Amino acid sequence: MAALADRHDAPVVDLRTVSAESLAPVLEEEVAAWRTELDWDFRLSADLVRRFVHMQALSGFALYRGRQIAGYSYYVCEDGKGLIGDVYVMREYRSVDHENALLGAALDALWKTPGIRRVEAQLMMLSSPLDRAVPGLSWFRSFPRCFMVAPLDRVSKLPPKCPPGTIITKWSEARQDDSARLIASAYQGHVDSQINDQYRSTPGARRFLMNIVEYPGCGTFFAPASYAALDPSGRELRGVSLASMVASDVGHITQVCVANSERDKGLGYELVRHSLIALAAHGCRLVSLTVTASNRNAISLYERMGFTIRRDFAAYVWEPR
Repeated sequence: MAALADRHDAPVVDLRTVSAESLAPVLEEEVAAWRTELDWDFRLSADLVRRFVHMQALSGFALYRGRQIAGYSYYVCEDGKGLIGDVYVMREYRSVDHENALLGAALDALWKTPGIRRVEAQLMMLSSPLDRAVPGLSWFRSFPRCFMVAPLDRVSKLPPKCPPGTIITKWSEARQDDSARLIASAYQGHVDSQINDQYRSTPGARRFLMNIVEYPGCGTFFAPASYAALDPSGRELRGVSLASMVASDVGHITQVCVANSERDKGLGYELVRHSLIALAAHGCRLVSLTVTASNRNAISLYERMGFTIRRDFAAYVWEPR
């Protein structure tokens, strides 16, 4: 695949040539930004970045202003796809040009990687995410998304609406294969399958679930607030609501999925309600989730449950067409 034609003149260097110590001020500011703006404890993710930078094992770029590192980006490759995991520029130096220098360098490197056919990114701290110039515009699509939050002090007042004949039980990793099949089926033709191509197949959905359970990108998986909905026999999976902890007192709904046959019956509401009650019982004061802006039915449901939009961001996809 040919490299992108865009030019990026800001001074960026390979992330593997910088020290973890020189990147520390950027990571410290990013941790503080996630805490202040999203109530999210980013320290575990920052520690992983620091560790891999120290090992010179993280693919990405650092942005210099003078002799100081002012920002960084990193990316990973898997199954013919590139994932830009993060782009962060310190407030003092933040601009679209500086962010695009890091974005563009990552894209150039990814398109030069054999086998890469698609690049995805969801960058929570990117400035002006919905209205900005980006590198690689001819291959680019943007999907506006919402970061929503809800207080948990009144969650016990949400009325139950479990569909008749449905069993709600705790989700476990033993249900991972069934959950992957459910996700692949439920997301066929859905806008979210354009954002994340793992939703398009059972193997891809299985990798998605493994990432939720085993890695800290969406927080630390929290089984006590993760639920499954079953048919009356207890054998057929009809829906899931998976949760994580993103701070000591903040939960996050990482996935809500309902079988197509069970749509508009209140099952999604009931699964989320169970997760919220469990998070409140664990001592959480707040819960968050993300949803694609065009999914108005889901947003309306979450608003009825007490969620409000705290931040607009976007999912980015670069793919030759």
